[in-house]
Amino acid sequence: MEFSTAYGRGDEISWGSMKGFSLQVLTGRWFMMFSSFMIMSMSGASYIFSLYSQEIKLVLGYDQSTLNLLSFFKDLGDTTGIHAGLIYEVTPPWFILTIGGVLNFSGYFVIWLVVTSKIAKPQVWQMGLYLFIGANSHCATNTGILVTSVKNFPGSRGIVLGLLNGYIGLSAVIITQLYYAFYGNDSKFFILLMAWLPTATDFLFLPVIRNHQSIQQPNDTKAFYKFLYLTFVLAGFLMYVIVVQQIFTFSQSEYYVTTTVILLLLILPLAVVIVEEHKIWKSKQENINREGSQKLLAKSQNTATENPSQEKSSQAPHTGQFVQEKVSCWENIFSPPERGEDHTILQATFSLDMVLLLLTSICSLGSYQTMVNNLSQIGISLGYPAHAITTVVSLTSIWIYFGKVVQGVISEFIIDKHRVPRPLMLTSLLLLSCVGHLLIAFNVPNGLYVASIVIGFCLGANWPLLHSIISELFGLKHYSTLYNVGSLASPIGSYLLNVGVAGYLYDREARSQMEAMGQKTSPGEELNCKGEDCYKLAFILMTAVCLFGALLSLILVFRTVQFYKSDLYKKFKEAKTDETETGESYNSIGSSSAANED
Repeated sequence: MEFSTAYGRGDEISWGSMKGFSLQVLTGRWFMMFSSFMIMSMSGASYIFSLYSQEIKLVLGYDQSTLNLLSFFKDLGDTTGIHAGLIYEVTPPWFILTIGGVLNFSGYFVIWLVVTSKIAKPQVWQMGLYLFIGANSHCATNTGILVTSVKNFPGSRGIVLGLLNGYIGLSAVIITQLYYAFYGNDSKFFILLMAWLPTATDFLFLPVIRNHQSIQQPNDTKAFYKFLYLTFVLAGFLMYVIVVQQIFTFSQSEYYVTTTVILLLLILPLAVVIVEEHKIWKSKQENINREGSQKLLAKSQNTATENPSQEKSSQAPHTGQFVQEKVSCWENIFSPPERGEDHTILQATFSLDMVLLLLTSICSLGSYQTMVNNLSQIGISLGYPAHAITTVVSLTSIWIYFGKVVQGVISEFIIDKHRVPRPLMLTSLLLLSCVGHLLIAFNVPNGLYVASIVIGFCLGANWPLLHSIISELFGLKHYSTLYNVGSLASPIGSYLLNVGVAGYLYDREARSQMEAMGQKTSPGEELNCKGEDCYKLAFILMTAVCLFGALLSLILVFRTVQFYKSDLYKKFKEAKTDETETGESYNSIGSSSAANED
């Protein structure tokens, strides 16, 4: 590697140049992106509820309706983040990430104390509160990471959201592999791992998560594709490990080996960070040399003119700024600006576009979460062995990842090349998910494997789609809050479909089976249902709900088709050119001053 720097001589790699380059890497927005990947890769505890829910059910003696009620509290905590959005608007990102780390440890550590009987058995509402607190940490973490990343890379928001959400999807498998390596096969300690690991990762990287004055480069998208390819390698290895573990019984030492490889693949994107920062570093040094040559020429000609770069830099801050009239959030609620412009929180919340988007997401996310949260109970009722259920959960996590990253690439492509409305992908996902629901409803042989892939993909793709659409329709000014308004669709749908439909119908069938065998039941008693009738009617209803959601999403497609035919990112492209020129001027002046001092 070759550096030309003010700290050292010519092409030599001096201590000063290495120190300066290392500082640039650690404080740059690319390392911020890498740190975001690391935090997200440990933040998917909400997707693993089915792995420890059976432990809660057995230790505390809950019936399925009560367990589904607890899963609702988990979903409610996982998606109720309006407070996190409001806090983010007035504090730096590290503050909201700190809150997330504290909530994560507090919630899951108390749950671990409960299932290990280290504290007295709590009431149902208390257990729900613990799950809410633990899951609510993800709102704070996601807000701090996703919103900051979108603001730092506004012209690549689709693939940025896809990648970050993809790491959340992979995190369930990553955490599971770390659990096997650290604790063997004790599901109680799985909860303990969820308490300390995400919190430790959060606090390790939070100092570098910050908003940068975005100086976007033309090759930003290419860099994100490199990240994408590396995540494919990680996902492929995880898929391979899952398959092999179903064929062979792994010892703990073998889990050490697989976990080491996973950790190495996790840090591999750091190579892309170094390459991208070196390009920026090299560009800065070329500017320094050019500035130095101009100054020497000016001195030799006894020219007493003002440095053009200084004049440019003094004028540059005024370039590319968008002056907008400030509007109170309580004014003009029902007179919003054009789509794509910055809405106030209330203007966006009460708009018909947001109402349609939320109703569609209630149908989609509610049905997907019902399937994911009941995976263990579905597998048991349909007669799948325990190891197959673990495989199904891991498959779901992997395909949640694929849904998130593939959606980010495809939706960005069809918008950029074909001007197709992004909400049309929501329609496609809802229609595709009907296949998965019907496979479960009619107990097709090995259908649970296929259903886990289909529903996992749809769930994964739905989240970045929802958040991308919100950012495009309502602007980025209040994105941290509006992002969390959209997320409220998940707990609403989960309560209506998971608790109100699936849990109720499961317990009703379980009671019928027990009464047919002459056994009496009492309220709150643990109930276990066997056979395809346990979830048949529930998932037929899920199919109907998804068809209704597809109809609602088509209405949103027709409303936004003209908006998506325009160039959505035009203003960011214009700002990018101005900011790049401004940033180069400032960097050149700062570096030249350092050179003069030396």
